[in-house]
Amino acid sequence: MSNMLKGAIYGLSAAAIWGGMYVVSDVVLKIIPPFTLLTIRLLLALLVMGIIVYWRREKLRMPNRREAIRLMGVGLLGFGVSVGAQFVGTDLSNAINGALVTSASPAFILIFAAIILREKLTMQRIAAVTLATIGVVVILDLSKADFSSAAFVGNLALAVAALTWGLFSVLLKKVSAAMDTMVVTLFGFAGGLFLTIPAAAIELTQRPIGTIDGGLILGILYLGVVSTAGAMWFWNQAFTLVDASVASLFFFAQPLVGAVLGVILLGQEMTSNLLMGGLLIGIGVLLSIYPLEKIVDRWAVKAPEKAG
Repeated sequence: MSNMLKGAIYGLSAAAIWGGMYVVSDVVLKIIPPFTLLTIRLLLALLVMGIIVYWRREKLRMPNRREAIRLMGVGLLGFGVSVGAQFVGTDLSNAINGALVTSASPAFILIFAAIILREKLTMQRIAAVTLATIGVVVILDLSKADFSSAAFVGNLALAVAALTWGLFSVLLKKVSAAMDTMVVTLFGFAGGLFLTIPAAAIELTQRPIGTIDGGLILGILYLGVVSTAGAMWFWNQAFTLVDASVASLFFFAQPLVGAVLGVILLGQEMTSNLLMGGLLIGIGVLLSIYPLEKIVDRWAVKAPEKAG
């Protein structure tokens, strides 16, 4: 199996898990405030990944002090600043705005990959991101988006989330070059806690946790173990296997899966917008995976054979 195919499987798996995460988060966030839930998610993910890393410690190279600080710094940016800004933005704006604005992350990944990693900013990759972005816009019901002055602060926070997630993803690829993905993910979770724990402590003074039952516990475990530990390992692994600008396209599976699950689990209508948007996203992802020049070369080779 080629690195491109492996990267696609890992990246699309992460995005699919995150797409389903919103259905669970919508229920859990009614009981547990955002930064408190994010802290719990990171602690659970840290525990799970810590056990795996300890079990495999003889096969893994652990970072020195300087490397550990750098890994936690990247984690602070991604899991603290970016995800935190997304929570704040969605809370002050709405979910449609959150999905729409944060879908700009792949475009930022494309730009940062060219600046930091010196990846080629090809027209094909730009076209792929553009097509997939249009697909997201088609899927979302923009009539429910709020771009009034009242939602300005929330939309600004969402823009910060999209920008910092793009930078985080590119830096993640850079630091993963000399370190196993599990170790990178572990220290990234630890770094995020430096921001989420103080934020949760302040948050709980104003918004305490509600009543917790068995269903809520299962939801928390899913968010911490599957959508944080599992999905982030998949996402990190995808960025180690393919160019960041290519891996960024897998992010677009997130709103698509979320919309499909809304149809399946929440009884929402299967619309023509969902089908058309899904098709555009699929074309964008395929365009990033299969270089056009290879397709053209194959046609050029077969053409003389047919002529003869």
